[in-house]
Amino acid sequence: MLNEILGKVNDWMYTYLLLFLLVGTGIYFTIRTRCVQLRFLKESFHVLKEKGQDKNGKKQVSSFQALMISTASRVGTGNIAGIATAIAAGGAGAVFWMWIMAIIGGASAFIESTLAQVYKVKDSDKDEFRGGPSYYMEKALGKRSVGILFAILLIICFAYGFNGLQSFNMSSSLEYYIPGYSKTIYPVIVGAVLAIGTALVIFGGVHRIGFITSVLVPVMAGSYLLIGLYTIIVNISELPHVFSMILSQAFDFQAFAGGMAGSAVVIGIKRGLFSNEAGMGSAPNASASAAVSHPAKQGMVQVLSVFIDTLLICSATAMMLLLSGVEGKTGVLDGIPFVQKAVSANVGNWGIHFITLSIFAFAFSSLIGNYYYAESNILFIKNNKKLLFVFRITCILAVFFGAQADFSMMWNIADITMGCMATVNIIVILILGNKAIRVLKDYEKQKKEGKDPVFSAKDAGIDNADCW
Repeated sequence: MLNEILGKVNDWMYTYLLLFLLVGTGIYFTIRTRCVQLRFLKESFHVLKEKGQDKNGKKQVSSFQALMISTASRVGTGNIAGIATAIAAGGAGAVFWMWIMAIIGGASAFIESTLAQVYKVKDSDKDEFRGGPSYYMEKALGKRSVGILFAILLIICFAYGFNGLQSFNMSSSLEYYIPGYSKTIYPVIVGAVLAIGTALVIFGGVHRIGFITSVLVPVMAGSYLLIGLYTIIVNISELPHVFSMILSQAFDFQAFAGGMAGSAVVIGIKRGLFSNEAGMGSAPNASASAAVSHPAKQGMVQVLSVFIDTLLICSATAMMLLLSGVEGKTGVLDGIPFVQKAVSANVGNWGIHFITLSIFAFAFSSLIGNYYYAESNILFIKNNKKLLFVFRITCILAVFFGAQADFSMMWNIADITMGCMATVNIIVILILGNKAIRVLKDYEKQKKEGKDPVFSAKDAGIDNADCW
């Protein structure tokens, strides 16, 4: 009964409140920044070449590594199973609205990540940068209590909820190979292996997290995109029909009027928003870790993460499904089985094994990215080595037990806490948005003068920016 109540709260929050709040915020910042997510797209690639060094020349997390940490968290099993579920429920038209939301959401991603860079702090113990919404809520808004509330919601959601679920998704993907898998000792073994692997990375600090994700994410994403590209090439004659189907079903407003919550419009918008997390307050935690000469640079880089997640990875899944000739249906053929059957139809049975490997790679990278977000917020609440050690142990246990149990209730709790977290962050960035726009104007001014922009908080009229 409790799970049913949580499910209804979850549906209402995402279908009505957050849907319009996130879309409205994205449109608002797209207008205010004059479409920064597209105007500076070329510039964002240029910024990736910067080496991660502080003012003293000490090596720090680079823009590229911060991009990979945030992409690691964004790109998870939702990019595979989530897209399959969206198409099965809302039809091909859901893909169009997913694309639209990625473009609109890029503006919100720029604002929140720029703010995170402006108000980041340097950890004196580890000599590393950290920050995120909790930090700009305290330093720019002057409300530490709001920052602590946000931090608690993020920790529950990412460290325990989503990481337990990612572990479960990896473990359950082996059911195809082992009959009666859930009743054997294998889930315990898989949980132990995942827990050890996670421990080796998270006890190594942010530099190891940055290194692992900067290697794992490009490899896994590149391999996945190659399969998608192969599927498109082999079925190139069907591509016009698929795009026609996406567009025609995207504007089926009769279906929209018949049931808003289940329409292609709403399902596509939801899947796009909650896959790329633009405006949700998660990615800024990674953005703050980068050493750049100007905060706007990392804001631009995080727009890339949104586009990689949705316009590339999610689109690759969508093409694999829609070009396969396999028809998905909610409750009959959706999620991972839908993807496995579609990929098998495209490339043969070995495609099933490829999807299993993809699930492991995508989910493990998400474990690492999610943990990094949570650690930054634990340190915000209290910077204490003993507390951090205990927290790391609890995170490892969440991964271990997650592999062995169906977290259906935890999924709803994680979704609701993420919804609350997003609501808090959206309200705050709407209040603080002018500061990020002021930073953007400072960047544009220096670019017009032919400079490689270097930020000075004093010159930009911004207070409490300790690292600038």
